[in-house]
Amino acid sequence: MLANMDFRQLFLIDGIGAMVTAVLLSQVLARFESVFGMPSTILYALASLAVGFAVYSFTCYWLLKKNWKPYLKGIAIANMIYSLTTLGLIIYLNESVTYLGLIYFIGEIIIILFLASWEFKLSAQA
Repeated sequence: MLANMDFRQLFLIDGIGAMVTAVLLSQVLARFESVFGMPSTILYALASLAVGFAVYSFTCYWLLKKNWKPYLKGIAIANMIYSLTTLGLIIYLNESVTYLGLIYFIGEIIIILFLASWEFKLSAQA
């Protein structure tokens, strides 16, 4: 599937995924802070980052026709940093993050890392 993937489709997938993340963090997890254990202020900050990533990815999807590789690599790096930040927050707040919160965030990290590795591979192709 990776060999047939158009770079524009990957920007679209990334943008949609970032918007889904932003909505889940700000509209679900933040409203049920006690269920997930992550403070709402942190969830809103993470959601804001996700919105920024979505704007970046959608802009790349609509505007880029050539020279797209550095932009795809850029969002891959941003996704890696986001995942490491989220992991760091889980570790730092380990006493308050619940099992449901842990399941959500580990799942999110796995999906984002998979996407980032896909982005790195496509950006490295000739």
